[in-house]
Amino acid sequence: MKKLSKIYIGIVLAFLYVPIFVLIVFSFNETKSRSVFSGFTLDWYEKLFHNKIIISSLINTVIIAVLASVISTILGTFAAIGINSMRKVPKAVVMNVTNMPIINPEIVTGVSLMLLFVFFAARMNIEFGFVTLLIAHITFDVPYVILNIMPKFKQMDPHLYEAAQDLGCSPTKAFRKVILPEIMPGVISGFLMAFTYSLDDFVISYFTSGSTSQTLPITIYSMTRRKVSPEINALSTIIFLVVVVVLIVKNVIENRAAKRNASYKGGVRE
Repeated sequence: MKKLSKIYIGIVLAFLYVPIFVLIVFSFNETKSRSVFSGFTLDWYEKLFHNKIIISSLINTVIIAVLASVISTILGTFAAIGINSMRKVPKAVVMNVTNMPIINPEIVTGVSLMLLFVFFAARMNIEFGFVTLLIAHITFDVPYVILNIMPKFKQMDPHLYEAAQDLGCSPTKAFRKVILPEIMPGVISGFLMAFTYSLDDFVISYFTSGSTSQTLPITIYSMTRRKVSPEINALSTIIFLVVVVVLIVKNVIENRAAKRNASYKGGVRE
């Protein structure tokens, strides 16, 4: 059974990562062929960085992802604190409502936001573009931040905040010195997840973007409708490596936090 399980896992991993590996390999191909590797070159990466449309979309995507992640992390952190202080029944109701955007199909969220922006555009002269994209990304990022922070409250001693105030801390200082460090791994994880989802999103961005402001996935989609250029292979390789680095950083932070908590608890027990 162990051999069968290993074979099964190997097949699944091969199915998931072999296409990505092929894409990475052909991003260094001399010709535009997608089936024959004729030689190694970095020309497609050079052409990629001289493509003004892609670079403009990349900068726009990074700016939106960073702003949306920062804002949604702040909103999600305060929302998680508020939800944690609720009673059992209202807390369960609010958590279910918060989780709905995660479960909800992206196309439904995208169309809903598009109709909302159309409604306000007709009355407030709002144009589809950077602002609508940013609002849309914040909307679907906040639930992921809350989802990452809430388990940290369950792991934390619920009396820490009151104990800090009893020892002379003001409510603000107690939050900053006691609560925030306890939930910080969840805050960082929420930020990284929000950044990753914002960087990667296509469906919601497609419905809420305008002609003046487009994200990288939309630009790639418009390019692939004509012909798949090796520049897209190079761009996809860079995106994949960035996502891998982000995930590694996230795991390292979580592992260090887990070791710190374990050593702290061990020290307290001793």
